[in-house]
Amino acid sequence: MILLRNATLLSGAGADLLIDGGKIAKIAPAGSLPIPQFGEVMNCDGKVVLPTFVNAHTHAAMTLMRGICEDRVLESWLHGIWEVEDRMDQDFVYIGTRIAALEMVRTGTTAFNDQYWYANHAQQAAADAGIRATVGRVVLDNFDAKEAAMLRETCERMYEESRSWGPLSAFAANIHSVYTVSEEMIRWTTEFARKRGLRIHIHVAETATEVENCRKAHGGLSPVEYLDALGVLGPDVIAAHCLHLSDHDVELLGSRGVSCVHNINSNLKLASGYRFRFRELKEAGANVCLGTDGCASSNNLDLLEAMKTAALVQKAWRGDPTAMPLEDVFACATVNGAKALGLDSGVVEEGRSADLMVVDTDSTYFLSDAPFLANFIYSAHSDCIDSVLCNGEFLMRGRRIPGEKALLERARKALSTIRP
Repeated sequence: MILLRNATLLSGAGADLLIDGGKIAKIAPAGSLPIPQFGEVMNCDGKVVLPTFVNAHTHAAMTLMRGICEDRVLESWLHGIWEVEDRMDQDFVYIGTRIAALEMVRTGTTAFNDQYWYANHAQQAAADAGIRATVGRVVLDNFDAKEAAMLRETCERMYEESRSWGPLSAFAANIHSVYTVSEEMIRWTTEFARKRGLRIHIHVAETATEVENCRKAHGGLSPVEYLDALGVLGPDVIAAHCLHLSDHDVELLGSRGVSCVHNINSNLKLASGYRFRFRELKEAGANVCLGTDGCASSNNLDLLEAMKTAALVQKAWRGDPTAMPLEDVFACATVNGAKALGLDSGVVEEGRSADLMVVDTDSTYFLSDAPFLANFIYSAHSDCIDSVLCNGEFLMRGRRIPGEKALLERARKALSTIRP
């Protein structure tokens, strides 16, 4: 049991929050809840309690691959990354994901949607760190029938193994993309996922080249239209990037209730594009979320930074300062991501999961009387995040994360395994 005493909520109201059994058990006026006989008490004077972030698309273990393929377009970048991945193993993925979890906790994220290799080890790393992970076997057959047969067997086996995972981990169907996966395998994976109630996670319309090649290969259909024709699109689909979209694509994604993940920093860095159609997707009915992509392209997992960049770029390319309001971009990083992953977090309400961050406002960034979100998103940095809880447990308190130095040392040793 934990009592967050004399906190400030996003609304500006003072409150006590009682956390019990992984949930927000009670929210009451500041100073009104009795100090529990058993449990912890945190004095939150001068601090704001917010829901933690949800990173709706990443490749977590790439924390150990920052900067290795800089200044390349996506296609060249991918080939460079694949060469490195040929040299890595399951231990590399475990420690890379532990480092990702460390970084995410430090920057306010307690749930992530991952598409990477060695899913069992990735989820174990997340579980050991105490955060939520949605992971699965990457389906990428490169249009090879033998590879597809192996993937079907592996997906079925890994799903069965996932049933013994802890409560913070979930298995997903990870289809890489329309340009690396055959039609037969896309259909099979979609059916496999829906029979088991799994999320379907796929890269969609990340580059103009992807769209052009898809139209050539599939009778003029865009990636979105092609996936819809195969029966893939639905509210269980998490579509990463969704950057190069026609009006019809937007209509399809919205009408099918797809969760579309904006990965602004990665898209900018790889020059994949920047005209993400946030307003149109939201109005069409899509659930717009925020992600960082992997650290090999975005270089960090800081969603506070991503929120600022996303909002600024929306305003710039549209020539409209109202293009992405503060409340909207904050929702993309919190409650919308939670909805995409089927979590009951993302908001501070009684009965919800106690996935919370405590923001220290004792700094220059919060001196003005501007709305809190304005100072938080546009002025502050993630070092204002003092403490983080996931499932009602402190993962960071007073900026301290247990075991951090030992993890960094293990990561330095793991890096030697991918050097040519």
